[in-house]
Amino acid sequence: MSRVLVTGATGFIGRGTLAPLVAAGHEVHAVSTRPAPASSYDGVAWHQADLLTDPEAVIVRARPDVLVHLAWYTEHGRFWTAPENVRWVEASLALLRAFATAGGRRAVLAGTCAEYDWTTEAPTLVERVSPLAPATLYGHAKAGLHEVAAGYAEQAGFELAWGRVFFGYGPGEADGRLVPSVARALLAGEIAKTTAGTQVRDFMHVDDIAGAFCALATSAVTGPVNVASGVPVTIREVVDAVAAAVGSGPDSVDAGAIPQRSGEPERIVADARRLREEIGFTPRYDLATGARQTVDALRGRSRS
Repeated sequence: MSRVLVTGATGFIGRGTLAPLVAAGHEVHAVSTRPAPASSYDGVAWHQADLLTDPEAVIVRARPDVLVHLAWYTEHGRFWTAPENVRWVEASLALLRAFATAGGRRAVLAGTCAEYDWTTEAPTLVERVSPLAPATLYGHAKAGLHEVAAGYAEQAGFELAWGRVFFGYGPGEADGRLVPSVARALLAGEIAKTTAGTQVRDFMHVDDIAGAFCALATSAVTGPVNVASGVPVTIREVVDAVAAAVGSGPDSVDAGAIPQRSGEPERIVADARRLREEIGFTPRYDLATGARQTVDALRGRSRS
């Protein structure tokens, strides 16, 4: 088994990777800027560190065979254009240099669907086929990091896989995002105001995203892999699934009350065959099940 270091271990995706990696028999090290949570898993060695100021130190302490690098700047509403994206490119490259120097064998980094050209009319976005044309600093930062990291991994002699995350949802998601904002309004007995919801997207429950990264970390697959369901759904279908999970009636959603953003892409859907066929990962949650689990978690938080 491997010694695995997970960065961003208290984050939206990262915390869901820890238990599966421990259960698989790996020695798991977790790093976060926050202290270890009270509910931290047995068998996880916690390191509190700021990767932006000293990314090498945690590598020296943990000496991982496998690196799962999920940490990044993700503040809702700001991360698309935030200058912190540039700092995270710098820190990530320093982390990889330290990892290679320490004899690391395999690195798995989190990318984003925002690396792709969202103006394409293709029904799905395919790794190494669909063009890359980021429209935001966040997308450029991730795409640029991948290009440099892949070249460096080849030269330094370690494996590198790049998980392009599409649209996640689930417990712990930032309150301003679609699923929690609709769920919280409905749970409070309010009308949920949304766009018309015609946009088509590819949603994946956060536990499945975490599971996909665990599977990617323990596979031999390299290069870009779409971390997505491959199932196209409209925003309205997602909202309706949340409303059904809450038990709200048909008049609980005011679709069209919010105008669609100018220039917003109509369709962003992944080709997920590489995740399914080469890595052998199949999501556990469909939309209805995932919406119920998310709403139940929000109900629990509301009572606490």
